[in-house]
Amino acid sequence: MSKQDTHFFNVFSLVIGLLVAIAIGLFALARVVASHTQERQVLVEKEYLQGVNQRLQPFARVAVAGQDNSALAIKPTSSAGGAGAGPAVPTNGTELYEQACKACHGAGIGGAPKAGDAAAWQPRIAKGKAVLYDHAIHGFTGSAGMMPPKGGRTDVPDDVVKQAVDHMVEMVQ
Repeated sequence: MSKQDTHFFNVFSLVIGLLVAIAIGLFALARVVASHTQERQVLVEKEYLQGVNQRLQPFARVAVAGQDNSALAIKPTSSAGGAGAGPAVPTNGTELYEQACKACHGAGIGGAPKAGDAAAWQPRIAKGKAVLYDHAIHGFTGSAGMMPPKGGRTDVPDDVVKQAVDHMVEMVQ
């Protein structure tokens, strides 16, 4: 080997050694920084620990005949400020229209006749209110689209659904 080759290998080995040392140093520095920032944020936050506990709860519980299943009774969940609760049950047809019906009948989505569009509503009104009530309460699938039972709000009493139908019919007349 010539003197130039030996010198090249020595310099090359030194450069590779320095790069490996720098990589190991950066890796160690990253581990130290990560351990100080993540450990304190994750383990101290009460909400994080509660979320972990909720995710670890069993998906379902099974009641077995002949055994004490009182621990499996459904308990109402209470959330702070009603967060996560659905919209309040409407008490009249106007409120139901604003909460549920307007989603489709306001823009004509899914073949729903737009509220106030006389041309679209007249053939339906001609069939009579009993048919309109039945379609609104029990749902309907027609050539133009489909109407889910009670507009998707199955928690609403039938009388309020009828009031909402009357409200939309009044918007046409």
